[in-house]
Amino acid sequence: MKEWIEAYEERDWQTTTDGTVRYALLGLGWWTIDLALPAIRDSDLGEVTTFVSSSSEKAERLADENGVDHGISYDEFHEGEAAGAYDAIYIGTPNTFHLEYAETAADLDKAILCEKPMESTVERAREMVEVCDDADVPLMIAYRMQTDPAVRRAKELIEDGFIGEPVSVHGNNSQPLLEMNPNTDQWRLNPDLSGYGTSVMDLGIYSINTTRFLLDREPQAVQSQMSSHADAFEDVPDERSGALLALEDGVKMVTTDSQNAHEDTQLKITGTDGQIELNPAFHGKAKLHLSRNETTITVEHEEFDAQAEMREEFDYFADRVLTDGEIFPDGRHGLQDMRIIRAIHEAAESNDIVEL
Repeated sequence: MKEWIEAYEERDWQTTTDGTVRYALLGLGWWTIDLALPAIRDSDLGEVTTFVSSSSEKAERLADENGVDHGISYDEFHEGEAAGAYDAIYIGTPNTFHLEYAETAADLDKAILCEKPMESTVERAREMVEVCDDADVPLMIAYRMQTDPAVRRAKELIEDGFIGEPVSVHGNNSQPLLEMNPNTDQWRLNPDLSGYGTSVMDLGIYSINTTRFLLDREPQAVQSQMSSHADAFEDVPDERSGALLALEDGVKMVTTDSQNAHEDTQLKITGTDGQIELNPAFHGKAKLHLSRNETTITVEHEEFDAQAEMREEFDYFADRVLTDGEIFPDGRHGLQDMRIIRAIHEAAESNDIVEL
């Protein structure tokens, strides 16, 4: 069994090795430049041809520095400038701008890969789904954990009965946001740009979505508490958040998140016969721990990091675009996460159980 588990890099989703999807990258922050761009360049089915940013000067400068053919402003993007140079867009901007860029891409008949969470509110996320449906353009939400080989192997094991019947889930995702970016005016601390809050929207979504993917079970009700303490978090309600979710088939999930804590990512799923844990789980270099009876196995792939996860994500998306294949996770899948996140915030605000 150990040999089978350690061979989990195999792309079980791949259907083609032919063709190229040309990308326009929207939102040229460090995530896009340092991770998304090299991930696409390392991919088999994609290339970057266009940069889109707040000004044509910035976009052109970064395009020149990175060997990208076109650099245009958001206004020029909306006007259709350089539309013939790309087949798809990647949206890596603050959450509240996702819809407007998706609307333009849909008008231009471009496929869309949108970062999570897919928008700032449920209503705007629903509108994005409707816009893409009406235009018949592909929409994928960028849940890179779903193409991480460790997560996919964990899903196979769960489906094969390795842990028996799932019983409980514990997820945690925390990081010291202000050590990573000391700017207290950053968009993740601005509810007008981020949406319902900061920790659940940006971090808790990993535990929630990965659990939905692994167990194929949806939350039915939620209880939660959240609080903010540091001055930098005064405008958002969830510097610290904890939630109890009741999933289908009686599975109980506890998820905790903080943007102002020691970095820690883990997801543990316990069943009647065994346990699967990802620790670390969500910030690259996922390590898989398996326990059943007297068997305990730990598998770690040192070279598989966040950039490699994104490479898999981009190639999966390109594979589906090139073959007109079914996309999962699609917009409706992302919309469900938005409903769950909203329910967590509503439960904390009302101090009551919120049903989904």
